[in-house]
Amino acid sequence: MSFFRSKCKSRRKICQLLRTVLVICLFTVSFSLTACRGKDAEGENRSFRKFTKEIFCQEVSSNTISIHYTLKNPEDYGIEEADPTFGTLALNAEQRLAAVENLEQAMGRFSYAKLNVQNQLTYDVLKYYLEGVKEDAEFIMYAEPLGLISGVQTQLPVVLSEYPLECREEIETYLKLLKTTPEYFESVIGFEKRKAEMGLFMSDDAAEQVMAQCQAFMNMGDQNYLISTFVERIEKIKELSQKEKSDYIKKNALMLNSYVLPSYHKLLMAIEQLKGAGSNEAGLCYYPEGKEYYEHVVQNAVGSRRTVREMQELTKKQMVEDMQRMEQAFAELKQHSGTAETKVEEVRETASLQVTAEVAPNPVSILKTLEKGIEKNFPSPPKTNVQVKYVPEAMQEHLSPAFYMIPAIDDYENNVIYVNEAHMGNHFTLFTTLAHEGYPGHLYQTTYYAGTNPDPIRNIFQFGGYVEGWATYAEMASYSLAPLKKEQAVILQCNSSMILGMYTLADIGIHYDGWSRDELGKFLAGYGLKDRGTADRIYDLILGSPGNYLKYYIGYLEFLELKKEWQQEKAGAFSQKEFHEAVLAVGPAPFELVEEYMWKIR
Repeated sequence: MSFFRSKCKSRRKICQLLRTVLVICLFTVSFSLTACRGKDAEGENRSFRKFTKEIFCQEVSSNTISIHYTLKNPEDYGIEEADPTFGTLALNAEQRLAAVENLEQAMGRFSYAKLNVQNQLTYDVLKYYLEGVKEDAEFIMYAEPLGLISGVQTQLPVVLSEYPLECREEIETYLKLLKTTPEYFESVIGFEKRKAEMGLFMSDDAAEQVMAQCQAFMNMGDQNYLISTFVERIEKIKELSQKEKSDYIKKNALMLNSYVLPSYHKLLMAIEQLKGAGSNEAGLCYYPEGKEYYEHVVQNAVGSRRTVREMQELTKKQMVEDMQRMEQAFAELKQHSGTAETKVEEVRETASLQVTAEVAPNPVSILKTLEKGIEKNFPSPPKTNVQVKYVPEAMQEHLSPAFYMIPAIDDYENNVIYVNEAHMGNHFTLFTTLAHEGYPGHLYQTTYYAGTNPDPIRNIFQFGGYVEGWATYAEMASYSLAPLKKEQAVILQCNSSMILGMYTLADIGIHYDGWSRDELGKFLAGYGLKDRGTADRIYDLILGSPGNYLKYYIGYLEFLELKKEWQQEKAGAFSQKEFHEAVLAVGPAPFELVEEYMWKIR
């Protein structure tokens, strides 16, 4: 029995693309604090929030993208507009370590026992994050800003196309920002040259894909969506005359052709020149200390202290459980319905027809259906608006099936989801994709947490395992929300889980155990995926984005483990809504802290 379809799935969310590592600009923080000892609890908490606000403002101010994507009204936080910049890649490990030490000393001035629960959580998250930054410093040159899934070359155009333009001042800042693109790309090229000198440059296959992505963007010509989306945004600005709008449109095109596109061309030429400098065409484990780096990558990305081997075993265990549930569901489907369906594809085709018949085949209707469907088992989200947009055809090949644009923290009511129609196989695929990106996935989790009014600093930490793990958990839950028979939902949900589990094991196999293309092919063939071309594409995808699938799948499994713990503790009083409320209230954090604080914060 063949359980798997060959199409490789990958999702991502776009968030504060060019945010620099937290500690780069924090040297002044500890010096601006007064002594904290001797204060009562109220004063201690007030001082701590002042401390975290100062960190937040300095970090957000590090580049123009961070300011305008994190805050709609930065002036409300005392942040003044600086010269537009994308920032630069920081290469100084000693500077990072010194800044971490400086910040840790500042944190040590606070009495942890006097902090309230929310501030203790923030303290613990910051402490955990800084420990990760120290580990990052050891492997600073292993990082890859030109990743195949979430690299600068693919994300920058999308981020620019969504840059908020609501007044004349924002337009002027945006146009000045475009003019700084060469400077930022020079820092990326310099970073890649340094990697090449150290024998850490990307593989030839990855280099060719990066070049193809750059070329695809350059080939758009007059149809470039940085032109069309700019026109759409400024047409809504009432303070501008038609002549001013026309002048700005021309200036935007000039900036694009004079600075952005030449930067892409220069990047393409640099990668072409460096191609062949890489010493490794296989997984990270073939680099010096590559295994140690991979373990750091996945633990940091997931937010889990589990070793790679423990994650591997957890994955295998879940896949066995999923296989058993699928086999049982097929047997029950045959017994109860007399159906002859014995393959996942047959169940999927039937399911797509059923969903199409009962849910209008458009994203807005599906999102409304999902939002209504989660009312029983998920806490009520705040009222929000969501706009669904479509990936431009020229970039469909190079962008994910869908992605959610994180809103500004002071404007979380307005949200955008992008759908890549080239990756939508059928209506049911769109249904589960929008569950991942919308309800009860990214949009729901983001806006629910924003509605709890958290410390702003919590928004600058990136815990991919929590965020993508929750979205995957939400996607799996959506199968029971679709108009399907229980057995159909179980089969399709378990199959989806097993696909992600398979890619997770492949990720570990390639980067930790050093699998070759042939070894990956044999592994995939064992699950019914025998096409060599597909296996090679999966190999290249995983090679270019180490640990990416573990964010989704191990993050998902961590939520399942937390749910088991909650069920065991609550026994007969278990409530799914109560569990969801508990983990959502904690917000993005490493899982050891989610486990601790889900019992404390509600």
